[in-house]
Amino acid sequence: MPLCLCGCISQPLAAHALRFDFDGKAEPTYSRERGNGFEPGAPPNAAGQPSFFSVDLPEGNYRVTATLGGAAASDTTIKAELRRLMLDSARLPAGGTETRSFIVNVRTADIAAAPGIEAGRVKLKEREIASEAWAWDRRLTLEINGDRPALRRFVIEPVSVPTVFLLGDSTVADQSGEPYASWGQMLTALFKPTVAVANHAESGETYRDSLARRRIDKILSVLRPGDTVLLQFGHNDQKQQKDGSGNAQTYKAELRTHAERILARGGVPVVMSSMERRNFDSQGKLKPSLTEYADAARAVAQDMKLAFIDLNAMSQQFYAALGSERSQAAHPLNNGKLDNTHHNNYGALQLARLVALGLRQARVPVADQLRDDLGAIEPGRPQAPEQFRVATSPGFTNQRPLGD
Repeated sequence: MPLCLCGCISQPLAAHALRFDFDGKAEPTYSRERGNGFEPGAPPNAAGQPSFFSVDLPEGNYRVTATLGGAAASDTTIKAELRRLMLDSARLPAGGTETRSFIVNVRTADIAAAPGIEAGRVKLKEREIASEAWAWDRRLTLEINGDRPALRRFVIEPVSVPTVFLLGDSTVADQSGEPYASWGQMLTALFKPTVAVANHAESGETYRDSLARRRIDKILSVLRPGDTVLLQFGHNDQKQQKDGSGNAQTYKAELRTHAERILARGGVPVVMSSMERRNFDSQGKLKPSLTEYADAARAVAQDMKLAFIDLNAMSQQFYAALGSERSQAAHPLNNGKLDNTHHNNYGALQLARLVALGLRQARVPVADQLRDDLGAIEPGRPQAPEQFRVATSPGFTNQRPLGD
């Protein structure tokens, strides 16, 4: 079914809000001069083709209020920036309309001077400047997707809401292309439209990289007292034992440095252990590979009296519940080979649900802003992969995320 989007008209509203009506006129293509429009290469009326709409905006958090529905029955999914799930399969009958809101974080690599932080820039990787550029540009980009998407209008307005910052590796980072996904890309859909999720994770990185590339500096430069920072490294830090540059003790010291700096700015650090790699033995029993680093993360959290989410233990229960064969459904195939470290949309959403459970169990204040309709979340009773579906984004890649 074609997307029910036609030409848009930008109308400024009170308090700097912008309204975009899709009213049947010619679709404008994005240009710097216009400052908004559809991204080239994704015509909004092509059957079965998602479209991307961008708006130039300063760094910050924005509430997007979408009015959905059309003459025919519709099914609309909306993602933001690099495939962050915002609205999953909103279904309406013919002639029905509905208004839904969500929060999108827009950021740049610039680091503003703050107490204890020098002005500068995040040291982006080459892929962040190319395939991942939408995560760092001065635009809010929305992906309008779904079986029968129907969108009448967007209203976009700046908001002051609590922010949940994410810092971690490829299992957390926004992945730019299918079939890869991370729990960080799915967590956005689990919160009410009262919280922003700002994902600063990047593939292949460690706590040491976060310090060297100034990712933690970027977060601290915009963090406000009461904001939450989820910290999940381990997969790549473990490799520092092999190259002789570090071990579990240096990992703990670098984690402590992050937590101390967040606390000094009034933030709420939440320590997380890394989810396990999917690795079963010949008897069908899961073989843990990250226990030492999961224990190290727990030890720092206990010593500093910080909230702790044991995603390592929960992921083991998740894999065990599915079993050796069925758990393959949580991982992507790359050139016919199963990637047992990274996840696809199904695996990413199950892990995001476990993160939500962890926030509740650790009584992190922001857990109060999780949606009320998430249902029961139990590591040993995941949603059935056979019944799972999220609208697939355009843009597939055979490039495996950095790290293992």
